[in-house]
This record gives sequence, structure tokens and C-alpha cells, in this order.
Amino acid sequence: MEGAPTKGVLSQLNLLEAQARNRKVRLQQQSLVKQLEAKAQALTTERDLLKAEIRTVETLQRLMMSMDRQRTHEEEEEMDEDSEDSQLLQLMARHTQLTDLVHAHHLIGGYDVIKTRQGKGVCVSVATAFEGVYLDTYNLEIDLKPRLRITRHNIPPFIPLNNLAEQSNMQTNIRAFLDTLSCHLNAFAGRKQQLKLVKEQHKSIEVMESNVLCSLLVLMLTVPRGKPALLCTLDYTDHTRCFPTRVHFECEDKELPDSPEWKKNCTLLTETPVHKALITMKKMGHIV
Repeated sequence: MEGAPTKGVLSQLNLLEAQARNRKVRLQQQSLVKQLEAKAQALTTERDLLKAEIRTVETLQRLMMSMDRQRTHEEEEEMDEDSEDSQLLQLMARHTQLTDLVHAHHLIGGYDVIKTRQGKGVCVSVATAFEGVYLDTYNLEIDLKPRLRITRHNIPPFIPLNNLAEQSNMQTNIRAFLDTLSCHLNAFAGRKQQLKLVKEQHKSIEVMESNVLCSLLVLMLTVPRGKPALLCTLDYTDHTRCFPTRVHFECEDKELPDSPEWKKNCTLLTETPVHKALITMKKMGHIV
């Protein structure tokens, strides 16, 4: 009679042990699945980058062949270099070359990508520009395996890099992440450049306040005909734009900011780079 309870306990222990083994196997399988999914995602990203590089090389090869054909054509024609037809052909050839180069650059999203650590990672360069002038270039080193991870970068600390990576879902759409990051960086570069040009071109205008993100700019404007000075606050609450979302004027003459002329100036400042808007306001005689 004593053996029956003992067998029952052993049977229960064996059952629990089997269940524990099954749970362990399931956890191992789930972990393996996650690892394989991460590896597949990394390989997919690497494949897309390789495809972009191949298309870029092919386009550049076509460009070189086009240039060779153009040189051969020019030699056969033996045109005078100063003739109007020759100049037109040269311009057309140059236009074709630039078009091909732009197309090749856009194949990889407009970003310069270099492999690092024997293909285990990439370095992506994001260039900034404003009004056709190239400004700063920022770089990110990204690990591809086992999942996408930013290891090093020189992005300014006030740009919310990690938040942008999460919001853009960098793991599944790195192009969307880079586009969003580029938007923030170019907007910052544009605001910074405008502040620089205001200081260089408008010596009579005093910059009272600005911040490191260039998202707030306060200017002291001198009004002609002995009127009191006017304080102009430009608030860039949308950090993806280089134009202010709010313009506020403050003056001892309470009626001046509400006048039709200054309401037009308010609209001008929200639609035009600030250094150019100030030039227009000077030409109209609203400031000195």
C-alpha cells in the first residue's frame, strides 16, 4: 500500500520535469526564431544597399560610355571649339553627365554609404545645404548584424536621434529614418545659416537672443523717423522647417505692430529667409 503513493509522487515529478523540458525547448525555439528574424532583416538591409551600389556603378559606367561617345563624336565632327554648335553640344553633354550623376546619387537615397568592418557595418554621410550652399556633413556608423544599431555619430546632441530612429522604425525602413534625420539636420543648418547671415549683413540689427538649436531668435529692430525700437521674436517650433511658425512684434508704440505695414512684415518673415526679409523691410523703409 505504501508503494502506490510513492509511484504517484514519482509520476507527478516526471510529469513536471517533462513540462519543464518542454518549456525550455519552446523558449529556445522562440529565441532562435527571433535571432533568425533579426539576421534576415540585417541581410535584407545589406541586400538593398548592395543593389543600390550595383545600380550606381551601372549608371556611372553608362555615364563614362556616354562621355567616350561624345568625345569620339566631337573628334569626327572636328568642329571649331568657339563655334555656336560646338558650345551647344558641350552644354548638352554636360547636362547629360550631371543628370546621370544626380540619378546615381538618388539611387542610394541621396546619401553617401561606405562599408565598414568587412561589410559588418556601414558609414552613412548626410550632407546639409541652404540656398544652394553646402554646409556641414554629418556621419553615422551603423552595425547591420544582428540588428541595425547606431554605434558612432557626430549628430548634434539636441537632435533627438534615438527618438527619430524609433518613430521611423529604423529596423524595417532605414531610408525613412535617414530622410527624417536629414530633414531635421537641414532645417537646423538653414536656421543656423540665416542667423549667421543676419549678423554679417545687418550690422544695425542687434541679435538679443538665440539658442543652440536656432529655434528661437530675438532681434532688436530700429524703426525710422524717431519711432521707438521694436523687438521681433521668431519662434521655430517646427524643427523640420527653417522658417518660423510664429512671429511676434513688441514695441512701446502699441499700435505699430498692428499696423498694415507690420502685419505684412509678419507674413514676410514666415515665408522668406530672415536675412532676405530684413533687406526687403529696409527697402520699404520700415527699418533702418
